[in-house]
Amino acid sequence: MTQIVEVPLWLFILILLFAAVTALSHLLLPSVRWFFRRRLERAVAQLNKRLVRPIEPFRLTRRHDMIQRLSYDPEVTREIVNYAHDNGVPENVGFQKAQEYAREIVPSFSAFAYFGFGIRVAKILARSVYRIRTAERNNEILAQIPHDSTVIFIMNHRSNMDYVLVPYLAAKSAAMSFAVGEWARVWPLSRLIRWWGAYFIRRRSNGNLYRKVLARYVQMATAGGLTQAVFPEGGLSLTGALQPAKMGLLSYVIEGFDPDGDRDVVFVPVAINYDRVLEDRVLIAAHARGNRRFGARISVIVGFIIRKLGERARGADTRFGTAAVQFGAPLSLRAQRDPTDVVEITRALSAGIEVAMPVLAVPLICTALRREGPMAPGALRKAVETVIAKVPHQNLALNPDKLDTELTRACEHMRRHGMIHQQDGVWRINTGQEDVAHFYANSIAHFLPEDAATAKVISAPAGS
Repeated sequence: MTQIVEVPLWLFILILLFAAVTALSHLLLPSVRWFFRRRLERAVAQLNKRLVRPIEPFRLTRRHDMIQRLSYDPEVTREIVNYAHDNGVPENVGFQKAQEYAREIVPSFSAFAYFGFGIRVAKILARSVYRIRTAERNNEILAQIPHDSTVIFIMNHRSNMDYVLVPYLAAKSAAMSFAVGEWARVWPLSRLIRWWGAYFIRRRSNGNLYRKVLARYVQMATAGGLTQAVFPEGGLSLTGALQPAKMGLLSYVIEGFDPDGDRDVVFVPVAINYDRVLEDRVLIAAHARGNRRFGARISVIVGFIIRKLGERARGADTRFGTAAVQFGAPLSLRAQRDPTDVVEITRALSAGIEVAMPVLAVPLICTALRREGPMAPGALRKAVETVIAKVPHQNLALNPDKLDTELTRACEHMRRHGMIHQQDGVWRINTGQEDVAHFYANSIAHFLPEDAATAKVISAPAGS
């Protein structure tokens, strides 16, 4: 026992490292984690005092614990048994697959990353790219929803800027959780998105086990009061018009709702519209091809954003017109005659988005030029006024008393965007840009019966 044992120096150093890691994990790290956990709880308590809808305890659950809870959920367990039987594998293999799905879905929310970093970046980016307008009654709508209800924002999907715009505008009210597709599963973006509370979904997965794990996470989050945002269209609109809703995530929420439970679910329709959709020509080209293969690379998009932020920092006005957000009338699930009718509830929410759609200068000009053809500025103003008269006044996201200024600024922006040009004092749509004009006019076509049918034809998939 007292004999001297000689080992190489590298092996001795390695043994010391393993001993140090073991000591840290058993003695020091639990205390450090407890210390930071207490500080986090105090910070969240202070933050909740200024939020209309405080951060829910569900969101602060440790990611590891949530993954375990999801993996051992009775409904998931039954689906694991079915998976093992259908695929001829042991049940422990099915359990490992369920845990893999759970790790892929469950986020790791950080209040500091969301409010201390994410919202600040969103504010800088949103205000650098657009002039932001919101309806005055948005805050009133949120304030009227009972605090013991789960709020789910149901939004149309015009641009990837939606992920930036709406959380920033709702930052004083709540922390919002998004369902994000496979496009964001690249490092380090994936880590940031998890910190911001978003969860990843596979839009093309047909496996029953995956769908069950996803459904149970959504239902647990809803029961826990997690404020969520859902794009029922399932992807960006390729035509500018609101697309038919898909009922995947909505059906999970509705199927898991307990009418006799303590917590109601309140859906809030959110309508978003832009004077300029950054991806407009990419989306139009995808619609013409009849697929959703977008040609834009993430490196190009990031480079574009950095360039615009640099121009903005130098004092140049690089904004692409106005972006507007308006909330529609909330829909209480408990108040529905049949709270299990997924089709009818989805139809009502889509209608709520259409009713709340903001009306901006560029869609108005595109509508007028598409109807009347080339026009001088005076005639264009009269044509726009004719369209405005058919639109609900509360939907106007421009100042009617300064209409000349609004139209002049919008026409100049459209000229720089390559959509229109002025020749001999007459504004006209550039050759080859008719589809772009249709794209923007489609966003408000449902307010105009004579244009609505045309918008539906244009919105139909190519080749149908």
